[in-house]
Amino acid sequence: MQSAAFSFRTLILGLVGCLGLSTVAQAQLTVDVDNSASDELVIAVPGLPTQQSVNTPAGNTSELGGKISDVIVSDLRSSGLFKPMGRNRVRGISYSEVTAPQFPYWSGTNASALIQGFVRANSDGKLTVGCYLYDVALETELTRQGFVVDPGDWRRAAHKCADAIYSRLSGESPFFDSRIAYIAETGPKGKRVKRLAIMDSDGANHRFITNGQATALTPRFSPSYKSIVYLSFLDGNPRIYIYDIGTGRQRLITQSTNPTFAPRWSPDGKWILYSMAISGNTDIYKVSAAGGSNPQRLTFSPGIDIGGSFSPDGGRIVFESDRSGSQQLYVMDANGGNERRISFGGGRFATPEWSPRGDLIAFTKMAGNFRIGVMTPSGGSPRLLTNSWQDEAPTWAPNGRVIQFFRTTRGSGKTGIWQVDLTGRNERQLPTPVNGSDPAWGPLLP
Repeated sequence: MQSAAFSFRTLILGLVGCLGLSTVAQAQLTVDVDNSASDELVIAVPGLPTQQSVNTPAGNTSELGGKISDVIVSDLRSSGLFKPMGRNRVRGISYSEVTAPQFPYWSGTNASALIQGFVRANSDGKLTVGCYLYDVALETELTRQGFVVDPGDWRRAAHKCADAIYSRLSGESPFFDSRIAYIAETGPKGKRVKRLAIMDSDGANHRFITNGQATALTPRFSPSYKSIVYLSFLDGNPRIYIYDIGTGRQRLITQSTNPTFAPRWSPDGKWILYSMAISGNTDIYKVSAAGGSNPQRLTFSPGIDIGGSFSPDGGRIVFESDRSGSQQLYVMDANGGNERRISFGGGRFATPEWSPRGDLIAFTKMAGNFRIGVMTPSGGSPRLLTNSWQDEAPTWAPNGRVIQFFRTTRGSGKTGIWQVDLTGRNERQLPTPVNGSDPAWGPLLP
């Protein structure tokens, strides 16, 4: 199995090959010894023109063309692989230029690649957004995509365009057109109000799901994206709920006077994995997501077994346990058998989550500071990606190449949602209206 670092070196070198051996692209892209890009690929992204400016509920098509360009630029820049030049740095284009780029001009901008497109209002009230990627040096089209969306979903069209460009140039799966659930925190440190909230992958379209009357914790999107499982404390008792995103209704899955925590979906959406403490012993259980059934106990070792994250094929579960004397990571079969330890070395390990690709497991390592790291499912090639005071609770992007987590600021106790890619270099904070913790990155939107 290749290491995460080698995989990213292959990804970045692939950017050059995907551009048809463009000499300009080769000159602009270099890879240092740590396998990260020291000079990102330059991409020109002018505003998307419209054949006729038409008013829509989301604004006129001329305005939307500029906004869509801005979102594409933001998405590509956030990946850490590209250096996009937006409409504030390049000239605008006409509608007739979309499929006939003026390559002599673009070659003079130092751009290796060019993204052009259009916005058109349809007679049925929807929008068609076109997206084209060109190699500037070779003067060739690399890909084109078209998306038909409601006007209010123009941001999704922008994310889909950015996904198409990212996938074509990197060879990796897309991840921009996705959503994030997290716990929104307000109030003083000792009396926090914690509400369930969701937003787009870039922090847009934010909304609160719960009102804060009961503390909400550890949300996770279902594989179908239709619902969220989370833990709620009402009257001091822990309850696991499933919230239906479409209807706003929620249903109770399990409740107990015993401490209950960390609910997680199975890959097929049929089961909820969680932990529960009974008489001082904490074990991992699973219960039907349909509700109305008795939980099945999966671990029986004395001590504290917490968490649990299924492998993408549903065959195995990674979890944390102190059965060896300190918090460490273990893997077992989905039925609870064949348990084996995979984390070793100094420090404690917690909050494991299996990558959607199946190749890595993310974790929190506690050795003085709290840091985010990854290792293979067998425990090989452990690697730390962050180096702050308190980073914890990793969650994977749909493509398994970016990790989100929450960071607590020393002294103030303020929390925020951050993300880092597998190079450990491209670290950034996501915008949230209030403090945030317990992020959960959902799959790619259907």
